[in-house]
Amino acid sequence: MGRLTFSLNLTLDGCVDHREGIADDETHTFFTRLLDEAGAILWGRVTYELMEDFWPAVARGDVAVPPSLREWAVKLEAKPKYVVSSTRTDFPWANSHHLVGDLGPAVQMLKDATPAGVLLGSGKLAAELDRLGLIDEYRFLVHPRIAGHGPYLFEGGLPGPRRLELLSATPLGNGTVALHYRRAPG
Repeated sequence: MGRLTFSLNLTLDGCVDHREGIADDETHTFFTRLLDEAGAILWGRVTYELMEDFWPAVARGDVAVPPSLREWAVKLEAKPKYVVSSTRTDFPWANSHHLVGDLGPAVQMLKDATPAGVLLGSGKLAAELDRLGLIDEYRFLVHPRIAGHGPYLFEGGLPGPRRLELLSATPLGNGTVALHYRRAPG
């Protein structure tokens, strides 16, 4: 059975607005490595829609970007992408699939069918999956910024605190810190 790893950029004050992080070669290399390690990606509809117009164009070479972004886009294009949505069923981006059925069992089946693991990159969906006890690991890239606004990580709250075990904390040259946690038993 594969693990479900929630990975996201956030600021020191917990803001997960994608415009607030440092988007440079180092951060894209970090996420490309996570993508390489995973067997599939899981997103909510909103995250999918943020990505679907820009990254396929980058992968095709229609947009001039640094090599690290192009590498990310090409690998993202090839990776199986699963999308949770109750309002949309058509996901035309290459290798995209609508995850149907009850959320908990559907995600558990995806984990079971993906030995290399599933990389989750949607904040609101992560809150739902955390409530269901389906997230195994957390890989956060914490940026040296205070945004002073949201959206925030787990903004809607959780039913209780989560105990995590630190697996690694790696500072990057740009001031971000890559944190890797595993959900603690119990």
